[in-house]
Formats: sequence, structure tokens, C-alpha cells
Amino acid sequence: ENGPRLLVVAEQTKIFSHRGGNVTLPCKFYHEHTSTAGSGTHKIRVKWTKLTYDYLKEMDVFVAMGHHRKSYGSYQGRVSLRESSENDASLIITNIMLEDYGRYKCEVIEGLEDDTAVVTLNLEGVVFPYSPRLGRYNLNFHEAQRACAEQDSVMASFDQLYDAWRSGLDWCNAGWLSDGSVQYPITKPREPCGGRNTVPGVRNYGFWDKDKSRYDVFCFTSNFNG
Repeated sequence: ENGPRLLVVAEQTKIFSHRGGNVTLPCKFYHEHTSTAGSGTHKIRVKWTKLTYDYLKEMDVFVAMGHHRKSYGSYQGRVSLRESSENDASLIITNIMLEDYGRYKCEVIEGLEDDTAVVTLNLEGVVFPYSPRLGRYNLNFHEAQRACAEQDSVMASFDQLYDAWRSGLDWCNAGWLSDGSVQYPITKPREPCGGRNTVPGVRNYGFWDKDKSRYDVFCFTSNFNG
């Protein structure tokens, strides 16, 4: 017997919502040896973070320990724990913003024990290619970010572009994505777009210099009414 072992579980690993909506990211924790399950929640620390594209950095979202609650950055005033039971660490996010899209980590810490679960928040919306009036391939990464913001959108992620390609998006010009890669979706292979004999798919140019390289951009937006 090594004492209680903490297990953290997300009943669903993918949650869908839309901008302006409210969502609950599920997370519950259990003890393998239930004799200590009622040892008092004051010892338990719950921490929610958002994982970034390179998976090395994490953005703090919300921390709870006992009566102490703290939310961070743009999440302030919009996040809370559901706490429908003693072992419920699910995170409620209200008034969802485009930037909330992505992967979240629920970490529960009790003494020397800790465990994590990851939940993805997907937003329903559309991906659209954008190039400035100056013509194609005129945006570095930072200008592309601003260009999407001016269109009431954010840079699309690879997953969002892939979903759009599966829904029929076909676009020959390469554009920046939020992870710093440059890609474009082809459903109908043809000569100017990589050749007629190539396989349909999302073409990847790889990662380029965010300051010097210039391409178009793929933006993502979501309606308030979902």
C-alpha cells in the first residue's frame, strides 16, 4: 500500500462551442484508495493552464486552493470552477473569445501527488484566406496577425485549416497559420498548385522567418450566435 493515488480524468476530451457562448471543460479527480477521499478539499490545489503551440510554454488561466481563487489575463472575470461535487475541478468559461480556442490542461495537486488531464476547446466557425490590397505575399507573420484582427478574426490553427479543407476549401496561395507555419489547402490538384498529379491535401511549406518571410494568411472567425 503506497497510500492514495490521485487520478485526474476528463470525461470528454473535445468540447465544442462558439464565440460569445459559455462552456464547461470537464475535469474530475479520484483517489484509488477511497479511505482518504474525504480528507478535506483545503489541501487540494487545482490549476488550469492553456497549452501553446510549441507545448513548451503554458499560459496560466485559473488557480484554486481552498477559498483562494485567481484568474489570469483575458480570463479574469470569465472563469470559475463548477464544483458540483467534492471531486469536480471542471472549468466554466463564459463569454468565449476567439483566442480561447485550443488545448487546456487541468492539474490537481494534493501534497506530493498530482495528475493532469487535457481538454480541447473547439470553436464552430469559418476559415478564410486573406491577402492585402497590395497583392499576394505581402504579409510577415506579425502583419498577418494584425490583418486577421482587423477582419474581426484570429489566425487559423492547422486543425482549423484541415477541417476547412475537409469541408472543401481549395486555395492556391500559401498563408501563415498561428503556429508560424505556412500552408495551403488543395482539394483539386492542378498545374499552378503543386502539379496535376499530386494528392489533395494541406500542403506544408514548413516554418519561415516571422519577420522577413512574406505570405498571405488564413484567418478564423466564429459567429456570436454559433
